[in-house]
Amino acid sequence: MREILHIQGGQCGNQIGAKFWEVVCAEHGIDSTGRYAVTRIFSSSGLMSTTTKPVVGGLFHAPSSWTSSQSGAGNNWAKGHYTEGAELIDSVLDVVRKEAENCDCLQGFQVCHSLGGGTGSGMGTLLISKIREEYPDRMMLTFSVFPSPKVSDTVVEPYNATLSVHQLVENADECMVLDNEALYDICFRTLKLTTPSFGDLNHLISATMSGVTCCLRFPGQLNSDLRKLAVNLIPFPRLHFFMVGFAPLTSRGSQQYRALTVPELTQQMWDAKNMMCAADPSPRTIPNRIRNVPRQNEHERSGRTNDQCPKQNSSYFVEWIPNNVKSTVCDIPPTGLKMASTFIGNSTSIQEMFRRVSEQFTAMFRRKAFLHWYTGEGMDEMEFTEAESNMNDLVSEYQQYQDATADEEGEYEEEGVEYEEEG
Repeated sequence: MREILHIQGGQCGNQIGAKFWEVVCAEHGIDSTGRYAVTRIFSSSGLMSTTTKPVVGGLFHAPSSWTSSQSGAGNNWAKGHYTEGAELIDSVLDVVRKEAENCDCLQGFQVCHSLGGGTGSGMGTLLISKIREEYPDRMMLTFSVFPSPKVSDTVVEPYNATLSVHQLVENADECMVLDNEALYDICFRTLKLTTPSFGDLNHLISATMSGVTCCLRFPGQLNSDLRKLAVNLIPFPRLHFFMVGFAPLTSRGSQQYRALTVPELTQQMWDAKNMMCAADPSPRTIPNRIRNVPRQNEHERSGRTNDQCPKQNSSYFVEWIPNNVKSTVCDIPPTGLKMASTFIGNSTSIQEMFRRVSEQFTAMFRRKAFLHWYTGEGMDEMEFTEAESNMNDLVSEYQQYQDATADEEGEYEEEGVEYEEEG
């Protein structure tokens, strides 16, 4: 099995990364020292242990696998990308090179970060661009957390997110979108949590990350890798931002009292309430991929159920791409569940989230609000204008393909062939 190098940066990236490794270690039966253990016990980690110390006990205690700075980026994308982060980037790249050299056959990189802060967004996108230069033929997957006023009151988050998307469009191959707006709504409306905490949101993120990566980590009859994921999901290179969903949704520490059937899981998985992005997937969707984690002997049934999805939800799919749904099956269920499903879709409806962030960006940028924080770090106003334009172009492209018909299929096929040749 080919290696994927996991990288996490910033406060949010380290917190969700710590939770992800907790879940992964539990699924693989690994204790905090990296050894196989029949009994798995993990304690909840605090903020300090995830931002300045290794993740999950001694598993990542080797100083060669992590690096840190004395100061943060202060929610300023420019600091993370141009000043504070730029000073640290060489030492981070050294760590990446050493880890990559230890791989037998490196498949690609997996980056965990948020787009609302300074380090994860600014330095995170800088690191992604540097890795792209050094490893141009390796795949780049990101788990990117988009900001929302419901979760954080940092006023410059739309600036940071828009500047980050400007970079991700060019330098990432696949972006799993984790929208704080949707995560908060799931906790508040579906799970009935009156005051959702970051721990509650991170629980949902880690479950989704586990589902997305399960067929990359476990052997299975229908397995996958990062390049197959891109081939199946991306018809045009710029449109590589994926909506992800998970079923069944559970809150931290809760027990599932009734095992859901495959049809019930599939129904939940297609529900907008289970999506980690605040957008309704019912508008036309480009290609979709569904991952099921069923019990043994459920493979055939899950395949039949997924085959029925395009027929039952024909309005969800564009007519110029046949065979929109693909399933990969993993025999190993998540810890505490008998069966679960993960949804990964390339939907034109994700433009709703981009439009929301873009409108917040424009409202501040037109007044030049807080711009001096960025220009003071060496940025130019033109970079903001270019990022805004790129975001608007992205929204327009999604809308264009949503409105497209089968008559225009030939034109799009030519565009898609170019991407396949590059891949």
